[in-house]
Amino acid sequence: MTPMDHVALQARLQPNRPAAVDLAGGRRWTYAELDAAIARAAGVLRRRGVGEGDRLAALARNRVLLVVLHLACARLGAMFVPLNWRLSPTEIAALVEDAEPGLIVGDAQLVAAGVDGVDLDALQAEIDAAEPEAPTSADRERPSLILYTSGTSGRPKGVLLSERNLDQTAINFGRLGKVTHQSVFLVDSPMFHIIGLVTSVRPALMHGGTVLASDGFEPARTLARLGDPALGVTHYFCVPQMAAMLRSQPGFDASALRGLTALFTGGAPHPAADIRAWLADGVPVVDGYGMSEAGTVFGMPPDPALIDARAGSAGLAMPAVATRIVDDQDRDCPPGVAGELLLRGDNLFQGYWRRPEETARAFTADGWFRTGDIVRADAEGYHWLVDRKKDMFISGGENVYPAEIEAALADHPGIVECAVIGMPDPRWGEVGHLVARPCDGVVLDLAAILSHLENRLARYKLPKALVLVAALPRTGSGKIQKTVLRERLIAGDPRT
Repeated sequence: MTPMDHVALQARLQPNRPAAVDLAGGRRWTYAELDAAIARAAGVLRRRGVGEGDRLAALARNRVLLVVLHLACARLGAMFVPLNWRLSPTEIAALVEDAEPGLIVGDAQLVAAGVDGVDLDALQAEIDAAEPEAPTSADRERPSLILYTSGTSGRPKGVLLSERNLDQTAINFGRLGKVTHQSVFLVDSPMFHIIGLVTSVRPALMHGGTVLASDGFEPARTLARLGDPALGVTHYFCVPQMAAMLRSQPGFDASALRGLTALFTGGAPHPAADIRAWLADGVPVVDGYGMSEAGTVFGMPPDPALIDARAGSAGLAMPAVATRIVDDQDRDCPPGVAGELLLRGDNLFQGYWRRPEETARAFTADGWFRTGDIVRADAEGYHWLVDRKKDMFISGGENVYPAEIEAALADHPGIVECAVIGMPDPRWGEVGHLVARPCDGVVLDLAAILSHLENRLARYKLPKALVLVAALPRTGSGKIQKTVLRERLIAGDPRT
């Protein structure tokens, strides 16, 4: 008997329950209809030459069809490769060359990037008219997804994720996020990112909930959808910057959001003051930590009192995720001491696509994945993200973590957003340069910023230079591109 995936199982357990909705066009799928659509898509893809081990690349804004194609690839033993349409045509071309897809599909983003491919509307019509393919026994250990990392440093790498890896992320998030068959996920994080395609989709489908696919984040529209009782949204993922934009909308009314199990945030540090402001309005903000290579790793409990007690923490690891925090000699750090986070578990990726050397460097000899993130944990198992290991710099012999300085500036009334970059210095080895975007009409100077920081941070951590910008460069997932900032500072680029 061929083992069933989660959609096939739900199609038998609750065939008429809503599984997915395209908010842009209003099309809806029950679990029975979604299961049949995946079976039809598998047949269409096979006839178009996509089989075991082949890649299907997609360049498109969010829609349910992307989920259908990914799950069809899983049934075929093929790999789905969603591409970041926010990249330049040159960058997209490099990803296509790296992935070597047998088929490329997409929407208007194909034309914008100058890529030849099959239009998704035409493909949808072809799938609707096809006969369902009989299920086959695909290997759950085989990669079904290649997610290209955001590329905050260097060339993006293709992260290979199997169905076993993706199932474990669904289990991990399902536990900490209280996901049930009544959960409704609004998904407008892009589906080329793990939050959009995996964390916002797989837990819902595993538990028999509903996925609402949105074609993008528009603060006013998103806020209206979160408060719409007809949609009944219970789970929403975003980066902290998006949460702040929701909160700043005219007419913001937190009482309309009381149906949310929580607002889930990650991808960047979330200031404790902002989290507590949401709590005061009756909306739990569950901050967490994850990555393309590992899916959901940590998460706070969705309990306002527990969140308030440790606002700013990334939370607890699930039982299936093994963690270590180690120093430079890979010795375990005691509670309260920061070190590099190492991970093991079924959620961990299988390696980087066609990068055996980089895959080998990413793991210790005994199989622990080096995240490159500096964290500390308390005795109760709550974790705090301190910084990226590569962003740390050494000033006068002392380790300086830019994220600590940025967090201390999160409540500065004149700063919209900022980043601290370690730059070479003849006296101290390296010193911090603060790159800040000021609020409209505000005049920032270094002296005033240092005054704000001097009672919060040790003197060696204080930035030695200030650069004002109109905007900070970000990846498609919303992370600040510190490598780009550093290159601009070194080059004396006028954009900084």
